[in-house]
Formats: sequence, C-alpha cells, structure tokens
Amino acid sequence: MVARTRAKAQGELEDLVADLRDLLSNNDILAAHPEVKALRERLEHGLQSAREAAASAREAALDAAHDAAEQARRTAKAADAYAHDEPWRVAGMALALGAVLGFLIGRR
Repeated sequence: MVARTRAKAQGELEDLVADLRDLLSNNDILAAHPEVKALRERLEHGLQSAREAAASAREAALDAAHDAAEQARRTAKAADAYAHDEPWRVAGMALALGAVLGFLIGRR
C-alpha cells in the first residue's frame, strides 16, 4: 500500500514537472515578461533541489535497510553460535517456553 501511494505521488510529481517544463519552454512568454524568466529559474532550482532531496532520501532509506539487514545477519550468527555453544540451555529454554504456551492455550 505504501509503495502504491509512493508510486502514485511520484507519477503526479513527474506529471507536474512535465507540465511546468512545457509551460516554461515557451519562449514567447519568456521574451514578453522578464518576471517569468526569473520564475522559471526559481522553479528549475526548486525542481533540482527536490530531485536531490528525493535522491538523498532514497539513498538514506537504502542505507538504513542495508544496516538493518546486516544487524539481522549478525544477530542470527550470534544466536547460532550460542545455540551451538550451549545446546542444553537452548533446549531447556525451548522446553520451558513450550510448557508455558501449552499451559496458556490449555486454560482457554
């Protein structure tokens, strides 16, 4: 759902950018009004800033996902090492957890 919303927003932004480029590429309007030329420059600067911010946010999200995946791998390796080093302790904890869950389910 989030990806669909993000894709829709990105599509709308791209449509807006295309419309603005079409409007501002009309040289007749630019030649007649110097204010429009200044507006065009501001809009192009704003669009460039928005693209850079989006690229930065995308890069930050990818970095965060990579960091989370790396942390998960380290945690899994640590759990695996602990299970190999202390198999009876792990078996005891699994037995205790199973007993508690069985007791709770049995009470219903």
